[in-house]
Amino acid sequence: ISIDLMVSADLRKIPLKEIMELPDNRILLPVKVDHNGENIIEIIPHKASMGYLSGYADPEYIENLQTISLPFLGSGTYRAFPVEGDSMPPYKDGAFIIGKYLEKPNELKKGKSYLFVTRSEGITYKRLVKTEEETITVAADNLFYEPYSIPLADIFEIWEYACSISTEEFTKEDFNTDQQQIIELLKELKTEIKGLKYKQ
Repeated sequence: ISIDLMVSADLRKIPLKEIMELPDNRILLPVKVDHNGENIIEIIPHKASMGYLSGYADPEYIENLQTISLPFLGSGTYRAFPVEGDSMPPYKDGAFIIGKYLEKPNELKKGKSYLFVTRSEGITYKRLVKTEEETITVAADNLFYEPYSIPLADIFEIWEYACSISTEEFTKEDFNTDQQQIIELLKELKTEIKGLKYKQ
């Protein structure tokens, strides 16, 4: 909760819902805790990911989410988000990215990947290219997709990549980079050249 709000109002007299909807007061984040008061990781299911945009600030929505515990992650607030599409290989449909909550955009670091909850896209997982005064530029690891800008005013939440959970085994093709593709092409050319020599 913002310091200005704490010193200028008696929070006991303000309904929780109204506190959470106050302008520029997005620091208040509903989370679930275990019986020891420790944060646990809420899982945003694939089928309900679209509903997160309207429920991310609703304690009742968060309370009804399934949870897991990953003690090795250490301190912080974490949440599991589903992966969709092919923009961030090797992650694909069925995988989950565990994100650590960032309170402020100035904590973003160039080159790191983040889950952004935005007004226009909902949940999107991308790598940060650069930050500017009013926008950030992000890009997919899949070079087929062009980088694009997101207005900071459109971002509701930012979650930094912490770890991932995949429900399917990765294949060799999932890790094909441009360099590996070039190597494969060279191997094919070498084989074709050998074939031409034998024909002569």
